[in-house]
Amino acid sequence: MTDTERADILESLATHRGFLLTTVQGLTDEQARQRTTVSELTLGGLIKHVARTEKGWTDFIEQGPVAMEATGDSWAEHADGFVLHEDETLAGVLAEYADIAKHTDALVESLPSLDLAHPLPEAPWFPAGATRSARRVFVHIVGETAQHAGHADILREAIDGQKTMG
Repeated sequence: MTDTERADILESLATHRGFLLTTVQGLTDEQARQRTTVSELTLGGLIKHVARTEKGWTDFIEQGPVAMEATGDSWAEHADGFVLHEDETLAGVLAEYADIAKHTDALVESLPSLDLAHPLPEAPWFPAGATRSARRVFVHIVGETAQHAGHADILREAIDGQKTMG
């Protein structure tokens, strides 16, 4: 790839996904559902959340603000996105994440311009009248993945002492 900016985005995504995925290597579904701190976060739930968040933002790039319009989701339903349920498996969530990541990477490579931008929907967490470019969305996905990889590292260390780095 000759576009350094796109290559940098892809490398950053790969690096932080790698850190996140390292935290669940060798775990059982039960361990992936285990709460290891006072937080309700679990490793399986974090993987599920990061995958769905990445998909939501790439849907925004491809479909515009309609992809983020309220669909009746409640805060309880949002919180449920952090839970690996008994009828879900870590392997299943990892497979879904791999498909989403592959799609995101293809989008980074294929968009005619990273300047493509859409207005954000009205929401208390977005500034009024704000827009987001594809570039900024990809940077946000990198940040989201990195942040949750750090959370996951703490959770994994509490299970069996494994650390992503160090």
